Amino acid sequence: MQPFMPKSDWTSLNNGRTDSDSRDDRPSKSQKKRDMTALQKLGQQLVEEPAERVGRIPLPENLKEAIRAWRTIKTHEGKRRQLQFIGKLMRGLDEADIQLINEAIDGWRGQSKAQTALLHSLERQRQRLLTEDGALTEFLKEHPATDAQHLRVLIRNAKKELAEEKPPKAYREIFQILKQIQATSSEPEPGEEENDEE
Repeated sequence: MQPFMPKSDWTSLNNGRTDSDSRDDRPSKSQKKRDMTALQKLGQQLVEEPAERVGRIPLPENLKEAIRAWRTIKTHEGKRRQLQFIGKLMRGLDEADIQLINEAIDGWRGQSKAQTALLHSLERQRQRLLTEDGALTEFLKEHPATDAQHLRVLIRNAKKELAEEKPPKAYREIFQILKQIQATSSEPEPGEEENDEE
């Protein structure tokens, strides 16, 4: 049987720390649960991104494999369990790895917003070409290399498709042309980079 030790002696054995002091250093159960939930949500964001994007993040192989496995599971319950497993693996990552994942996801969100804004802009441009009389003339001034005759035919055909409720073939083709012109005009001109350095 252990001899009785007064509380003052027990405190001195713990370098003056009481039981409540040692508990203060550890995260509470609620904090642990919040951290686990945050990591599971981060895992959810990873599995919902395209595989090639996730593949660019330097993740441990077991985590990559768990994410690949999640993509092959068909049942809701199976996916839920696999997501919990991914969350468990993520708890084994250090702060730097988690920061890297967060930064990658934030970067993807920014790209997605910019991409969405560009698509909306192209849709508005197409709508103007179909509804405003001077829009084509204005567009051709801004983009003189455009095949004007081809674009005129497409606009005429797209208006006809809309009026007759036909499949929007020309309508879609106008969008692709606008997208192509946008991509070409956002590329630097040959020699432009060299001129900037002079």
